Amino acid sequence: MDEQIMRGRVYGADHDDPDAGRRPGRVYVDLVGGPLDGLFLDVTGWTAERLRQGAALTTELGRYGPGGRALYGPRPGDPQRFDWEGDSP
Repeated sequence: MDEQIMRGRVYGADHDDPDAGRRPGRVYVDLVGGPLDGLFLDVTGWTAERLRQGAALTTELGRYGPGGRALYGPRPGDPQRFDWEGDSP
């Protein structure tokens, strides 16, 4: 997928959605690095503990292809960003 099309989109939004960006009243973190770089992750309602755990996000763009996961964790000192930590099958 074209990097410009993905940038600014919310992870999990439908690829055909012309307005796949952030929505008012929701809380997001920026995904930095790796296959989902530039996307936002909706973390609305996540507890502090859940945020500390990070996220394993399904993607076909990572090392393991379809069904693989991209692992993202919170950036120390910057809770608005999750950094890529690697891929998992």
